[in-house]
Amino acid sequence: MGRELAARYPAAAKVFEEADEIVGFALSRLCWAGPVEELNATVNTQPALLCHSVAALRALQSIRPDLLAGWVAGHSLGEFSALVAAGAMNFPDALRLVRTRGEAMKAAGGRSPGGMAAVLGLDLDTVEAACAAARGATGEAVQVANDNCPGQLVISGSKPALASAIERLRADGARRVVELAVSIAAHSALMEPAQSELNRAIESTAISAPAIPVIGNVSAAPLATVSEIREELRSQLTSRVRWTETVRSMLEAGVTDFIELGPRDVLINLVKRIDREVNTAAAGDPAGIEKFADGKS
Repeated sequence: MGRELAARYPAAAKVFEEADEIVGFALSRLCWAGPVEELNATVNTQPALLCHSVAALRALQSIRPDLLAGWVAGHSLGEFSALVAAGAMNFPDALRLVRTRGEAMKAAGGRSPGGMAAVLGLDLDTVEAACAAARGATGEAVQVANDNCPGQLVISGSKPALASAIERLRADGARRVVELAVSIAAHSALMEPAQSELNRAIESTAISAPAIPVIGNVSAAPLATVSEIREELRSQLTSRVRWTETVRSMLEAGVTDFIELGPRDVLINLVKRIDREVNTAAAGDPAGIEKFADGKS
């Protein structure tokens, strides 16, 4: 991931070089050559994703400095990329925070193993009710972790509570419930130890007021001040990613064009499921970025 970007754009290559120096090992080589098992470890995946998205951003800015975002947002980890894009956080500080985030989540998952499951074909109220019933039946944590788009939700929690919720959701008529291949219950109460550790790092990180409005995952509202950003990040790991509401907030503000800067096109596909009328583009590799080179896109 990111190898072609670095080879094509000096601005992107500089991001990877800076990342290697910050983390103290060849993150770039891990991104470009693996091994995949090591790259997929959350302590490495999180900095790798941030690095790739910022590299794509810098590459796009290098050929189209006139192309300015009106709003920015990121999904879960991507919120840190959005804060960098908005000028609220510099890349080195964001990378250190994300590395801490991954380490803290891994440790929390080791202490309190859990799981996650994608739920297709049910509305938010039904899924929340199933989670509440499962919490009551087991006395353990399970909750909606991601509201990705209408009909696509993710739940997260302890294994007994997750199993109970899954049983109820299938009985409620879910089109599919798919357990994810993870042992960490992200965006659930099981991440409270990780959130506490991340909060200590957040308090010592320099944050500025964003130059571009950024929509937060927790509130699905614009984060306009440093205090609002800090408050957002203090509960990010234990709260739901409100992606549907985030996109709708931007739609209500008049946004009609969405560009995804990352290794794939997952988010713009979700955006299309929220509103099919908007324009979307992926700019995470040279082919995607060069579509903007003529100044017409």
